[in-house]
Amino acid sequence: MTEDVVSVSAPARLHLGFLDPGGRSGRRFGGIGLALAEPATRLSIRHAPEDRADGPEAERALGHLQAMRRHLGLGDRRYELTFLETIPPHAGLGSGTQLALAVATALRAIEGLAPDPAGDAARLGRGNRSGLGAAFLSAGGVAVDGGKGPTDAPPPIIARLPFPDAWRVLLVLDPRTEGFHGEDELKAFASLPAFAEIDTALICRLVLLEALPALAEADIAGFGAAIATIQQMVGSHFAPAQGGVFTSPAVARICAMLAAEGAHGIGQSSWGPTGFAFAASPEEADRLSRTVSDAVAEAGLTLRVVAGRNGGARIERSPLRRVAGTG
Repeated sequence: MTEDVVSVSAPARLHLGFLDPGGRSGRRFGGIGLALAEPATRLSIRHAPEDRADGPEAERALGHLQAMRRHLGLGDRRYELTFLETIPPHAGLGSGTQLALAVATALRAIEGLAPDPAGDAARLGRGNRSGLGAAFLSAGGVAVDGGKGPTDAPPPIIARLPFPDAWRVLLVLDPRTEGFHGEDELKAFASLPAFAEIDTALICRLVLLEALPALAEADIAGFGAAIATIQQMVGSHFAPAQGGVFTSPAVARICAMLAAEGAHGIGQSSWGPTGFAFAASPEEADRLSRTVSDAVAEAGLTLRVVAGRNGGARIERSPLRRVAGTG
């Protein structure tokens, strides 16, 4: 008989800023983010005699697999996971959530079960502060979540718009530095001062009345200005914990250079260290990347030019090979 293999590609995301980190509005955090065409977590799954995972993040992936098997009541079925690519960990690109949800989505797909990204995020302990990772498994683009409510469910998505096809994102990555995660992240949040209500009001206005309308009209200058202001406000709030508006001083320098050359929407995704900027076209992105290429190399950084992603996770099923004597 034919043994099937299911492949899943889950997109990285940029976190463009919180709405209310302190929760004074009644719902904590809230946020705006963007799904990226690259990098991604790409894996395949098939039935196997025993659980096995090959590639980066194998141990964490097996933990998610076992948790989802128990939840779905799959008994003694066993699986093999193979990773072709993973999002760089602790870089501010949503690697942990996308790993967990890619495994859950792949397991559901090979067993013919409907996907449930938001529910699986809660089951696997993801989405405690942001609903964007789960949202980008379902669909891409730019999304806004409405903040964490009183339940364990990820925050609801309250707005979503496509990212213009022509626009590009310049990612400035620092492989030598990691953003806060795990216990360090919890301690960092606990150490921060209260976020001012007036700042939440301004950020909400910037998102609703500047960033989203500019995005709908493909106005990159307006979109970038709103995002840069949000980033400066949120980054300043987190600066006492992360050592500045940017986690990596080297990334901050490159982003400042990009801004001086005309890039839009300078900022840092989540705790970083990844910085970002926007360009109106592939040609403009190429020009910008050339202007900073020497500085990037000297600083030991990496710069990638990527598109946005306006679709969710890609799920494909295909026959792997003909297997004799198996059921």
